[in-house]
Amino acid sequence: MAKGKFITFEGGEGAGKSTQVGLLAAALRGTGRRVLETREPGGSKGAEQIRELLVHGEVGRWDGTTEALLHFAARREHLVHTVFPALEAGTWVLSDRFADSTMAYQGYGHDLGPGPIEALYALVVGEFRPDLTLILDLPVDQGLRRAAGRREGGDRYERMNGGFHERLRQGFLEIARGDPARCVVIDASGGVEQVHKAVCAKVIRHLGIDLP
Repeated sequence: MAKGKFITFEGGEGAGKSTQVGLLAAALRGTGRRVLETREPGGSKGAEQIRELLVHGEVGRWDGTTEALLHFAARREHLVHTVFPALEAGTWVLSDRFADSTMAYQGYGHDLGPGPIEALYALVVGEFRPDLTLILDLPVDQGLRRAAGRREGGDRYERMNGGFHERLRQGFLEIARGDPARCVVIDASGGVEQVHKAVCAKVIRHLGIDLP
């Protein structure tokens, strides 16, 4: 049995990642493929418990190093209990965030730099990489307005200052420039259907499949 593909969606707050994960999953299922939708932090029982520590509470609850360690602990749980078994079974896995978010949020947003994140990746994830990473990009103010409209109060990351969000946006763009074979940037400032069409076009081009 052929292994499944691992596609990750990245981007700042309000970029529409979860919506696009669902739309691509439906398109892939329309071709007869088995698809698993998941998220980070989270995606397994242990990882969801760690997620609660990360997304709730005061903005200054953790420093950047602690956040990075928690994210990679959750990531290990997610990979071992959800992602790896699904891929081995031939299922395509679509994840709302993966390790590029840790590089952008903690490495760039919290100014830890790439080195510590790369070291943790090597320890926790090893040589495994997504088959394709779709980075949904839009201006910070537009993304935060969208995020604010979803729910009252917002999570910890949404409540961080504009400078933090601009650094992480630039971090995602730098990640894409550094790994163009894996990462593609998609303009997420348009409507849902427009972005979905762009996502499908990139998946068709990079993975060589047909989509409805």
